[in-house]
Amino acid sequence: MEKRTEISTLGEFELIEKIKNQASKYRHQQSHVGIGDDAAVLLEENYYKLVSSDWLIEGVHFDLSYMPLMHLGYKLATVNFSDIFAMNGQPRQLLVNIAMSNRFSTEAIDELYAGIFKACQKYHVDVIGGDTSSSAKGLLLSATAIGQVAKNQLSLRSGAKPNDIICVTGDLGAAYLGLQVLEREKQVYLSNPDMQPDISKYSYCIGRQLKPEAQQNSINDLNDIGVVPTSMIDISDGLASEVLHLCKASNVGATIHEEHLPINAEAMETALEFNISPTTCALNGGEDYELLFTVNQEDYEQVKEIPDIHFIGYITNGKPILHTRGGQDVALQAQGWKHF
Repeated sequence: MEKRTEISTLGEFELIEKIKNQASKYRHQQSHVGIGDDAAVLLEENYYKLVSSDWLIEGVHFDLSYMPLMHLGYKLATVNFSDIFAMNGQPRQLLVNIAMSNRFSTEAIDELYAGIFKACQKYHVDVIGGDTSSSAKGLLLSATAIGQVAKNQLSLRSGAKPNDIICVTGDLGAAYLGLQVLEREKQVYLSNPDMQPDISKYSYCIGRQLKPEAQQNSINDLNDIGVVPTSMIDISDGLASEVLHLCKASNVGATIHEEHLPINAEAMETALEFNISPTTCALNGGEDYELLFTVNQEDYEQVKEIPDIHFIGYITNGKPILHTRGGQDVALQAQGWKHF
């Protein structure tokens, strides 16, 4: 009997590594960096071209019972732009692929695209094509972002060095908590359709889940002061997971200080309401689409002047650890979203 290995025994990152090992020999000199970073890097004459793709699948990544189609279109675009910013680049074009069942009307697709075009207008990106198809069930969305970066400004996951400072933009954990609120209110509605949920006090967390933004301003601010991050990644699967990715790619360790994790006040209160540790939400929640990056220590004075950038730790020669508020050092573990 032919051996069968379940994908769940590998997990997403091991599966990607398996594919990467088979695709590592490139036939074209333009293929500069391939599988394993936020975006592929193609060598052009005067710059690097960046290409990244993401799926959003109904029932896996979103639930239309509480995700408005316009927000969904906006999110499809911004999560792809986030990958380009994570390479210290700027998105320029977007390709959109849609597969839909016959339960979706023309008006519904118009609403979806309205969100896509709104995001593209904000981030100065052109929609240049894609594909449409039918689906036996549900809505499947895929987009490919194309961007560019100057050759001396490219940031990869693999450039972190010991003593580099670990930075993060914005705040962490709110998107995960927004999802918890939406899922709870969905269950309340299903049990009593006459019950009208009051979610006004969770507006920040819900907004972070339904309509995330890509961190273009932080990239522009870093470019303005002439600082190129030594490594960078966007936070889609949770901070802990992304720190481990940087450490593995750069062959380094890290110390993250719990007391320095940026957590929004509403997120803090919501976590406590759900009886969840705010630190757990920040480390493992996912879908924040903030940027995690490292900088040389000599750049600290300049970077600290940029709004909404937080210094949460430093790169080491050891293992990735979390230094707790109680003074203990514990192994940093990824417990966020699992795709398989």
